[in-house]
Amino acid sequence: MSALLTVEDLRVRFPTRTGVIEAVRGVSFTLGRERLGIVGESGSGKSQTGRAIMGLTPLQAQVTAKRLAFDGIDLVSAPAKVRRDLRGKRIAMILQDPKYSLNPVMSIGRQIVETLRRHEKVSRGEARQRALDMLAAVQIRDPARVFDLYPHEVSGGMGQRAMIAMMLIAGPELLIADEPTSALDVTVQLEVLSILDKLVTERGMGLIFVSHDLRLVSSFCDRVLVMYAGKIVEEIAASDLPNAKHPYTRGLLNCMPVIGADRHPLPVLDRKPEWAL
Repeated sequence: MSALLTVEDLRVRFPTRTGVIEAVRGVSFTLGRERLGIVGESGSGKSQTGRAIMGLTPLQAQVTAKRLAFDGIDLVSAPAKVRRDLRGKRIAMILQDPKYSLNPVMSIGRQIVETLRRHEKVSRGEARQRALDMLAAVQIRDPARVFDLYPHEVSGGMGQRAMIAMMLIAGPELLIADEPTSALDVTVQLEVLSILDKLVTERGMGLIFVSHDLRLVSSFCDRVLVMYAGKIVEEIAASDLPNAKHPYTRGLLNCMPVIGADRHPLPVLDRKPEWAL
């Protein structure tokens, strides 16, 4: 099976007054039509990797790669118009918190319709119906009512589902989900994961699932990349995560609570300077 996405030696740097910050340092991986998890602590470069693939890094950032290709399209040298046409249509990204990702002065339905009509020539009536169908597909009850609501009028879980609907309305082939369940309670988390799992299976999408929750990733993804200080320190099958070899991955696993175990206080991750080399 050919790779949908190829990333080779991806680097993201941010020049500052005190020097250059290297947020992503030589990340390489391929993605087929599968669920790939990227885990690590805050600041490890997970989100910046996803944003670089999308072309959503800030203007001052320096993004380089030996190869960054989606379905044969070179994303590094692609003109801005090509990137805009890909974004939302063939590659989509679910951001972390709907409170900050949805436009507060536009109704939810209008935002979904706007996304669809940006990429497809459809009438307003057809766009509205497809938006309602997509809201129903992400298990929102009474889509017609939610269509006319504003983001502040819905719960966090419903806002996240609306964000997923907006990202999926144009039928992307690659979906990057940046901690899509971190702002949700456990019950809603499972529902959102079930929606994503169903969509990946039925549509044959490639999914990059960014998270800091190793337990969640091990049960949901097919493969896992573990990032530390902007680099990938380990790649492992999700089912084999408990048998990880790298001391950083072992440390992350060891820090998680174990039901029935008497561990007080919980172990603290002892970071080694050589992990960042």
